[in-house]
Amino acid sequence: MTGCSGLRHEVRSCASPCASRGIVFVADGAGGFLEASDSLRRALAEEGRPLCVETFYWSHGTGRILADQIDAGHARQEGQQLACQIAAYRQRAPQSEIYLVGHSAGTGVALAAAEGLPPGSVDRIVLLAPAVSREYDLRPALRTARGGIDVFVSQRDVGYLGLATAVLGTADRTWSSAAGRVGFRPQVVCPEDFSLFAKLRQHPWNPCVEWTGNHGGHYGTYEPRFLHAYVLPLLTPVSR
Repeated sequence: MTGCSGLRHEVRSCASPCASRGIVFVADGAGGFLEASDSLRRALAEEGRPLCVETFYWSHGTGRILADQIDAGHARQEGQQLACQIAAYRQRAPQSEIYLVGHSAGTGVALAAAEGLPPGSVDRIVLLAPAVSREYDLRPALRTARGGIDVFVSQRDVGYLGLATAVLGTADRTWSSAAGRVGFRPQVVCPEDFSLFAKLRQHPWNPCVEWTGNHGGHYGTYEPRFLHAYVLPLLTPVSR
């Protein structure tokens, strides 16, 4: 892997891989607010899950939502740093589980990280309300995720992933529909791609989940009850 010299981010909360069964790296959304990673950390603790959460802080700074949303180059650079962090953890704990979670614009960071890792490096990738375009090429990330990619989508996300991305563009600098509203469009150009996209699972919002507090808005996927019911079950070991 290239681009790991001068690593600026350090794994703080999981310095000892033996202290848990594995780790969940989380790239929160734009603006440096850590609600997604904090909510996931609390949910795992409430269930007594032996997984620790490492917040990967990639933002330009607290409240700088616009800068984070439109600076795709910065997001990719930060994704390369996250890839280095994941690779270092894998080297120290080769048998540990590794999950990668991204919310909103943070999904661009998570996907860039996955693209910089060898195949099968992480157990699963979970994308919550992704602010990248529906045409984003998931094939490199699907190779990296042993258990595939799960995507939570909602057409009710008309504020951030509707109006805002229509004006500002998606996090990967397109002016097409955001994947977090309409889902990803598989790009199948060769036979191998069919097996890759068999590992893509897209979960559209449905009114039947409103009991969890997720009403289909941009931040509903990290409501505590939604995490317990629909996201935490995905953080389970994948056969090697």
